[in-house]
Amino acid sequence: MPDPLIECVPNFSEGRRPEVIEAIVAAMNVEGVRLLDYSLDVDHNRSVVTIAGPPAAVVESAVRGAGRASELIDLTAQEGVHPRIGAADVIPFVPIRDISLEQCVLLARQAGNEIWKRHQVPVYFYEAAAARPDRAMLEEVRRGQFEGLRDAVLREPARRPDVGGPSLHPTAGASAIGARRFLIAFNLYLDTPEVSVARAIAKEIRQSGGGLAGVKAMGVSAHGQAQVSMNITDFARTPVGQVFNAVKDKARKHGAAPARAELIGLIPEAALERNSEWLRLLVDGGFDPDEKVLERRLDHPLPWPKTA
Repeated sequence: MPDPLIECVPNFSEGRRPEVIEAIVAAMNVEGVRLLDYSLDVDHNRSVVTIAGPPAAVVESAVRGAGRASELIDLTAQEGVHPRIGAADVIPFVPIRDISLEQCVLLARQAGNEIWKRHQVPVYFYEAAAARPDRAMLEEVRRGQFEGLRDAVLREPARRPDVGGPSLHPTAGASAIGARRFLIAFNLYLDTPEVSVARAIAKEIRQSGGGLAGVKAMGVSAHGQAQVSMNITDFARTPVGQVFNAVKDKARKHGAAPARAELIGLIPEAALERNSEWLRLLVDGGFDPDEKVLERRLDHPLPWPKTA
């Protein structure tokens, strides 16, 4: 029987200094853990790292990454278009093989306690790992971002961390640790610089606005274009093609259209829709299945950066 395998996708609040992210990723090199992907986004000022391996090793890798991020990222001097509360902003654990979501919840709780114990960064638990119903939604945990949450924890006991605190770390903030199913981070750039168009589309398609099930979306300005930035949390229920068509239809009403597609992190083989318009857009932008499909990358992981 194969050994249990989990994925972890830490998001760090730094996308403009490659040397910082390489130092964080290098610190995550734990025996048995495979580095599958990492990417930096200048406009979002954010990096996404994907690792996979045996549960205990992946937890240790994530804890080390959070600690190094707390040393190298100062949120009081950081800004970008993506919401954030911490240097290691979110750390979700995802079951891949022979392990349940409930077991990933226990791993998330373990990681959160270790991050506080070793690095004095307080922790909020979200999604399946949430310790309180009102914290299941990451958006609620991040309400007010670092600056607003930093003040709120001092006057509102209900906003204090689940582990550690009550104050946030002065420069590294707090980390949101979760357990969830596979998520597809999919961005569509529109052929217009008008960010108001992207925001209007995002409001209509996201689940919280009465749109598509399992879709989170926001409209931002990135690389001089309006971008609909999306997380698809249940691609079996709401396929990427359905999300793409919804954006395309709503963009048409504003005299706009999708011009470019972008995938952040990896995508499962089962989510690829051959000969689809959205996949063609990805390929036109340089998408390589051997690099971005989870199952293929597991067989051919990236080399770990060297410690400086």
